[in-house]
Amino acid sequence: MSPRLKKLIGTIIILIWLPIYALLAMGVAIHVLPGAAWYTAFAYYALAGMLWIVPIGLMFPWMHRPPVRRR
Repeated sequence: MSPRLKKLIGTIIILIWLPIYALLAMGVAIHVLPGAAWYTAFAYYALAGMLWIVPIGLMFPWMHRPPVRRR
């Protein structure tokens, strides 16, 4: 697969993943956090604010890996 195609696929996945993740994180917060202590809400938002990068960070090496040349 060409690097250009990998980057296109990665970009499309990122553009789909981020809104879905944001909506899921917001839905969890709406159902779980009302009435929670401030430190619980702070910890949740800090964790949710950083977890979105894990799948994207795992995808970047794949996107930038040079193509395998076959004989």
